[in-house]
Amino acid sequence: MPGTFEPLPGGGAAVALDDVEISIIRSLAVQLLELIGPGPAEDAPEDPLAELFADGPSEPPADPVLKRLFPDAYSDPEQPASPRDAEEQRAYSAEFRRYTENDLRAGKRDNALAVIRSLDALSSASAGEGGAVLKLSVEESQRWLSALNDLRLAIGSRLEITDDDDTDLLYRLPDEDPRKPMVMAYLWLGGLQETLVGTLMP
Repeated sequence: MPGTFEPLPGGGAAVALDDVEISIIRSLAVQLLELIGPGPAEDAPEDPLAELFADGPSEPPADPVLKRLFPDAYSDPEQPASPRDAEEQRAYSAEFRRYTENDLRAGKRDNALAVIRSLDALSSASAGEGGAVLKLSVEESQRWLSALNDLRLAIGSRLEITDDDDTDLLYRLPDEDPRKPMVMAYLWLGGLQETLVGTLMP
């Protein structure tokens, strides 16, 4: 089981994690939370309805990681558009983003928080033991799967990975390359994600 998720009887998944692995995943999830930022209601706590009725941004984020996490809905880099079509795509994307990005951010925050809380509970239960087995319900597994995907998208964006050829190059990086630790985290999270998907398949 070390390093791979396995199915639990009755649904859900389990994985053995040592203290270092717990610390790495937790740190990455916290960084993801900080990158996504607080929700609108956190900016206006005196108005509990603020988040419900707040419009989201209409422009794509400037940060390339956030742009990867919250891409335009109506653009296709594989299909170059005419100037008129491109303008229409930008208008549709802006409108779609305005009504959906807040909810998307909230969902990604919730998933990252679910990862952090489950790891904190695991650390408390296994204090001094050097690691433990994380057991997730089906719902928790889904949240973890979404969070792992977001973490890999974020790291992949920082590494400028756009296709499989880029991933192949990462395997051949020399140990002294400063990107190596990030690459190792990216590949390791990919393994966790793949085995977690396997536990959720019928």
